[in-house]
Amino acid sequence: MDPTTDNAGYAGDPDTARASLEALRAEIAKAVVGQDPAVTGLVVALLCRGHVLLEGVPGVAKTLLVRALASALELDTKRVQFTPDLMPSDVTGSLVYDTRSAEFSFQPGPVFTNLLLADEINRTPPKTQSSLLEAMEERQVTVDGTPRLLPDPFLVAATQNPVEYEGTYPLPEAQLDRFLLKLTIPLPSRQDEIDVLTRHAEGFNPRDLRAAGVRPVAGPAALEAARAAVAKTTISPEITAYVVDICRATRESPSLTLGVSPRGSTALLATSRAWAWLTGRDYVIPDDVKALALPTLRHRVQLRPEAEMEGVTADSVINAILAHVPVPR
Repeated sequence: MDPTTDNAGYAGDPDTARASLEALRAEIAKAVVGQDPAVTGLVVALLCRGHVLLEGVPGVAKTLLVRALASALELDTKRVQFTPDLMPSDVTGSLVYDTRSAEFSFQPGPVFTNLLLADEINRTPPKTQSSLLEAMEERQVTVDGTPRLLPDPFLVAATQNPVEYEGTYPLPEAQLDRFLLKLTIPLPSRQDEIDVLTRHAEGFNPRDLRAAGVRPVAGPAALEAARAAVAKTTISPEITAYVVDICRATRESPSLTLGVSPRGSTALLATSRAWAWLTGRDYVIPDDVKALALPTLRHRVQLRPEAEMEGVTADSVINAILAHVPVPR
């Protein structure tokens, strides 16, 4: 049996589940060139039941990356283009009056899916952005006092343009903190850009991923088996203390006005655990924590204005902290 095409054998088989998730990278690479770190981050988020914020300038395949992920997964997916006039009910759904029954009935919005692509999320005002808060944290939507559960798995993959771009709104800190990871999508290298143009010259159509050969290689059963295996990955007290020391150091940094909250330290422990399992270990080591520190923490800190004027970035502060916090032996 080919483990990448039959999900029936995944339950209770973590090795097969790991192979299927590894196969995601190969499938997405058929559509997206040179974004392996972002693909890995999306897989980690799936394992941790977390959400992902993808940031990069327009035209670096942020949306294509998420669409390719959706095509490689046997999951329901929906897309919302966030615009300045988008209303909260356009995301969550609303009550609609049925003239035949003379009653109101709930019409679910696009948030009722497994994988929600929130495209250019920072182009809509905070009121609409906040409509996702309950969905992301509680995995439910409350309309007219009635909570309605979202499907499982549920992941928000949001793209945003850098905040200095015209027509963008900064995301509220409370919403940023609910994203498990913030992944930066850089401009491609010269060779990667040549590869992109070569694919287009050969007929690649980013709107037809099936024609590009992207096929489903994992589904809900694979994710469930993988998550169960990740939950059994051992975390020593020393590693737990190491994560806490890193996060506490952000709260004491003179370059920051806002450090990482306990939710952030919990997230770092979870992502380190998932990465350890993906790399084939059943225990977490300090290198796992270091590997996931930047994408897990960079959006949970806030720079002082004077530090920002001096060219300090969230990544440079976190890297400096990683260099100074003692590593457990």
